[in-house]
Amino acid sequence: MTDVTDGVLHTLFRSDQGGHEQVVLCQDRATGLKAVIAIHSTALGPALGGTRFYPYASEEAAVADALNLARGMSYKNAMAGLDHGGGKAVIIGDPERIKTEELLLAYGRFVASLGGRYVTACDVGTYVADMDVVARACPWTTGRSPENGGAGDSSVLTAYGVFQGMRASAQHLWGDPTLRGRKVGVAGVGKVGHYLVGHLLEDGAEVVITDVRPDAVRRVTDEHPEVTVAADTATLIRTEGLDIYAPCALGGALSDESVPVLTAKVVCGAANNQLAHPGVEKDLADRGILYAPDYVVNAGGVIQVADELHGFDFDRCKAKASKIFDTTLAIFARAKEDGIPPAAAADRIAEQRMAEARPPALPGEASRL
Repeated sequence: MTDVTDGVLHTLFRSDQGGHEQVVLCQDRATGLKAVIAIHSTALGPALGGTRFYPYASEEAAVADALNLARGMSYKNAMAGLDHGGGKAVIIGDPERIKTEELLLAYGRFVASLGGRYVTACDVGTYVADMDVVARACPWTTGRSPENGGAGDSSVLTAYGVFQGMRASAQHLWGDPTLRGRKVGVAGVGKVGHYLVGHLLEDGAEVVITDVRPDAVRRVTDEHPEVTVAADTATLIRTEGLDIYAPCALGGALSDESVPVLTAKVVCGAANNQLAHPGVEKDLADRGILYAPDYVVNAGGVIQVADELHGFDFDRCKAKASKIFDTTLAIFARAKEDGIPPAAAADRIAEQRMAEARPPALPGEASRL
């Protein structure tokens, strides 16, 4: 057994970041499918989380990402008040090169084989049209098109929820929930980021954007010529006078390298797993930077796809996503009361809900563990 494999097993069975109920490795040679499905918890109900399609550097990196994302979904779903546990799937490979209908159907068959323990949806590299294909092989698929009984693009409410988290952050820090006159930097203006820019401008914010894809930047600047473009994320986070930094691309944006040079007073964005490692949340607090936990503020999308399972109603979902404002404020209050960073406060609240949902131990069971 290699050291890397041992590292994965250590994460699963022995580390604080583990505790996953099930991890499934999927392979279909005919279509080239290689995928990982990770179920972190079903304490609150069937695991719910998207499918990421990404060209990972290695299979081990894909497994590690699936584990981290699945764990994050448990906390996200708990904080969103959903009756769902956390799960996530990753498909290994460049979607621009290997994504085919046959591959997606093969993936759907693997999800279906779990019998409803995991409900999938869109994520980075997958879209509504992809979920329509997956749904042909798997009834436990959300994020489908309205024409196929789904809710459509979940990015709309994801962005709306992040905006509510920003409003709560402004209320907590500056005593007013408006972003008017605030300078907000958005890193990543793809699925979610470009909707977020619209909310911010409508509220009167000054917006600076960046993205590794020139076409994504052009789409925003064509629609909103008043935005400013930063050369890259490193430039964006050093922007003078920045009030809020919104990481909306991939995870790990808050690291030992980025936190010391952040000029923003608030971090609130749509990306999952923004903290590069445990301890970064304390570094942010030590610098006086208010961090709105990612899995709390970006829960609008999962609220939307969860509702699809019960007959989608957009107004009902938007009302639920609006509560992200109150949830975020409650986390800040808990953090202050307990003397801990907001990320730790959110974890405590989520863990309490999951623990309370678990069935009581049988007589004598505790003594056997």
